[in-house]
Amino acid sequence: MPATEQQEQPDLALLVASSSGDKAAFEEFVDRHKSALFRFARAISPSLTDAEEAMQQTFVSAWQHASTFRGEGHARGWLFQIARNAQNKMHRRRAGEPPQHDDLTDLGNQAGWDCGLTPLADVIENREWVQHALSSLLVDDQEILVLIEVEGFSLLEAGDILGLSLPATKSRLHRARLRLLAALRKEEHHA
Repeated sequence: MPATEQQEQPDLALLVASSSGDKAAFEEFVDRHKSALFRFARAISPSLTDAEEAMQQTFVSAWQHASTFRGEGHARGWLFQIARNAQNKMHRRRAGEPPQHDDLTDLGNQAGWDCGLTPLADVIENREWVQHALSSLLVDDQEILVLIEVEGFSLLEAGDILGLSLPATKSRLHRARLRLLAALRKEEHHA
């Protein structure tokens, strides 16, 4: 096939070649996924430096364990699992951070269900507010929102990455969305 008609190699082929020491194949794999992975790492990291470190650890681990990817799922999901594990190793939850078990009615009210607030679309258009609101959430909420709302993973794929059942994934996503809406409402009131 002429070079102009060649298609990109599938991720599995790149990882198989990488596991045999093909650095060019791994560089292509990295180039293909680095932007999405950085968005995820940045969303769940407390700083830019931590996100960069998590990315570096992720790609080093992916290079070292390329032979373990069997192609049963998407390589992108496998890579996000590695990133999440790297992030968790770097930053164990703060001892004083209480778990959030908000009542859904309270969350809904904080999100604006109970009154005529500014339409949410107007609040979401302010990118700075969204970024600040997202960064104010717990890592669990940030992870699920970035995986599904930003990176476009399905509920099943996000659940696999996070190690959750489908019902638990749906529940976490629902609560994370409500917490984000509540945080956006706070941003609106502070503006």
